[in-house]
Amino acid sequence: MDRSAAILQIREACKNIALQMMKISPAIHKLGDAETQSDCIKAGYELTIQLEIIKKKIGRLEKADDSTLL
Repeated sequence: MDRSAAILQIREACKNIALQMMKISPAIHKLGDAETQSDCIKAGYELTIQLEIIKKKIGRLEKADDSTLL
């Protein structure tokens, strides 16, 4: 697998994780326990931040690859 293929695979995985998070978030509000809900919301938020970091890093790497071709 080359770098381009790895970037595409990572980007697709991040997209799938984000889609699954969309299913988790509404369910959290139905747990009926404020402490658990709060902790789960915080953890989901942290996960979202980490996914965005991954996407930004691979985006920069992809742009760096493109600039070396010029």
